[in-house]
Amino acid sequence: MKTLFFFSCILISTISFAQATIKGKITSDGLPLQHANITLKNTKNAIVSNETGNYNLNKVLPGNHEIIVSYIGLKTQTKKITVTDTTEIALDFDLKENNTLDEVVITGTLKAVSRLESPVPVEVYKPTFFKKNPTANIFEALQNVNGVRPQLNCNVCNTGDIHINGLEGPYTLVLIDGMPIVSGLSTVYGLSGIPNSLLERIEIVKGPASSLYGSEAVGGLINIITKNPNNAPVFSADAFTNNWGELNADLGFKGNIGKTASVLTGVNYFNYSNPIDNNHDNFTDLTLQDRISVFQKWNFNRKNNKLFSMAGRFFYEDRWGGEMQWEKKYRGGDEIYGESIYTKRWELLGAYELPIAEKMLFSFSYTDHDQNSVYGNIPYLAQQRIGFGQLTWDKKINSHDFLFGTALRYQYYNDNTPATLKEDINWIPSLFAQDEINLNEKNKLLLGARYDYNKNHGNIFTPRLAYKLKIDDNNILRFNTGTGFRIVNLFTEEHAALTGSREVIVQEELKPERSYNANINYLKKIFTKNGNFIGLETTAWYTYFTNSIIPDYDTNPNQIIYKNLNGYAVTKGISTNIDMVFNSGLKLILGATYMDVSKTEDGIKTRQMLTEKFTGTWAISYRLKKWFLDIDYTGNIYGPMRLPTLGDLDPRKDYSPTWSIQNIQFTYNKIKNIEIYAGIKNLLNWTPNKGNPFIIARANDPFDKNVQYDSNGNVQATPDNPYALTFDPGYVYGPNQGIRSFFGLRYTLK
Repeated sequence: MKTLFFFSCILISTISFAQATIKGKITSDGLPLQHANITLKNTKNAIVSNETGNYNLNKVLPGNHEIIVSYIGLKTQTKKITVTDTTEIALDFDLKENNTLDEVVITGTLKAVSRLESPVPVEVYKPTFFKKNPTANIFEALQNVNGVRPQLNCNVCNTGDIHINGLEGPYTLVLIDGMPIVSGLSTVYGLSGIPNSLLERIEIVKGPASSLYGSEAVGGLINIITKNPNNAPVFSADAFTNNWGELNADLGFKGNIGKTASVLTGVNYFNYSNPIDNNHDNFTDLTLQDRISVFQKWNFNRKNNKLFSMAGRFFYEDRWGGEMQWEKKYRGGDEIYGESIYTKRWELLGAYELPIAEKMLFSFSYTDHDQNSVYGNIPYLAQQRIGFGQLTWDKKINSHDFLFGTALRYQYYNDNTPATLKEDINWIPSLFAQDEINLNEKNKLLLGARYDYNKNHGNIFTPRLAYKLKIDDNNILRFNTGTGFRIVNLFTEEHAALTGSREVIVQEELKPERSYNANINYLKKIFTKNGNFIGLETTAWYTYFTNSIIPDYDTNPNQIIYKNLNGYAVTKGISTNIDMVFNSGLKLILGATYMDVSKTEDGIKTRQMLTEKFTGTWAISYRLKKWFLDIDYTGNIYGPMRLPTLGDLDPRKDYSPTWSIQNIQFTYNKIKNIEIYAGIKNLLNWTPNKGNPFIIARANDPFDKNVQYDSNGNVQATPDNPYALTFDPGYVYGPNQGIRSFFGLRYTLK
């Protein structure tokens, strides 16, 4: 017995002392990475790296092991190692940026799926992309996304919307965490109030998505996905200013409420109060703004690990633009022209996974939007409330991945215009179903359909089909086709109907627009022997519209005529994105789009207003490791657009020139948790007034007090008005801000 006990002690002590230590450093692009997760696979041995990126993994037993290193936003690395004795082993990791081709996406199919596996092509953009050209809001940040263009609609108040593949803003559905809370009034006025500090990623689907998301998702959709409180930094701050006097500050912080929940709070504040008139027309070049947005998101911990989250946002904005001498005492009068908009809105959204064996999710949102605005001496007072509830059932049966859902949307809208004689209340119930079929390892088919009922337009049915062919791991082909529909809220969408002096004519009861779309997408990944990566993605599309409602500026220069098109409209084109990552530290994101957007009425084809033939975007980044310096050169280029002039005598150009906005930024990141950045925007100092005698028509007479009309209501040419014009700020296709410098600071505590 003593002998057995003696040998047992020797064996235990041998095992105890025959343990190795694995140590090393975790970096990303050569910079130390704090709080990276280091795990010894199939064991409980896990630690995080310290402030210098170093780690020590102790008590590793002899044998074959896998070391896994992960970090949010970076690609996970795994290395195999064999431990034979107690020797200390050195093992370093350099994590790379997670390529967006491998991201998990939800927008295309309402399910979490790898982007490579999705039969619907989805583009993903993370905060690192938008930091290459820092902006005060997501609206401006999208200017460097290929095929997406933020469009300003007014030279005075600078409100705008987002075009996808040449289609007007109302055809684009904007979601927050999958909820359709940015629509109608907020599409025009509230889109700029989403805090960048809470952004996890943005997913973009180009082409109709009405079979899943209903009205408005005709041209495409943008899903703004906010951070999960569990993964967010403890505290983050990002503030910058520029030599025009703009100030933007983003704050984010999280906390835990015991073991019950985690909460994330984000605050955005923006202020610009420095009137500038560089084009000497006595009107502000940039709208003055004072804006605050507060967002809070809660994630509740449940015993069954099922999802329960809620979020809320409050937004307030005071913006005005107009004659340089305007003050608030002139608001609503006809002495000094100004456009003043007070916007107040709050939002609530959430998701609750039912506590049953089946995977069923209830999502809900509610928004209340109140707008008090005046355009010169014309008041526009509007209220909008939107409630939305949706229940989905996700069910897999053999090779079929089903999604069934029902939704109910409540819409309330009221304003003081003649078009709204009484408040408009609408309940829109919907049913939808989707079947994603794995035919085999390489072929996947998706079938879907949606049914909506609207009291004004009756029954609306929208089917879709998607097919994905996985040629191999590096070559994927997708084909999508489907239909879309859009129900029009005229005055919430067409800013030109509220400003200027054109008369608004609605010739008939407007019917919902319908679209029929087909697109083909090809994705190729190239990995070189020396570790470089190239991703190429090309999409060709064709969309045919019936019942199109396109504002007619041409028939009468003094009117904007709204009616269903007596004919059809078509948008078609081809788009290419190229992502390149080199070991040298050089990264390139390049995009190009060519499109043809037109309408055909009574056999006559015309090009759509304010739509470019081609666009190009780029983001070129290079890291100087020795200097801890990142250099980002970003920009875009747009081809000529047809512009809304006011008749044959108008001296302004009928087409815009080819124009480009280019920016450069330098970021210093040697100091722990801190990034210092500075740069120049609009390097070419381009503004739309170049080559034009003026931008705003009759800026010297904004109330048309000296305009004379003939017996038919047409403007007459006079010595004071030689071009027979009325006041019109709608001739706008690009920002009026010229070259400017900026400086900012980011702090992140993880």
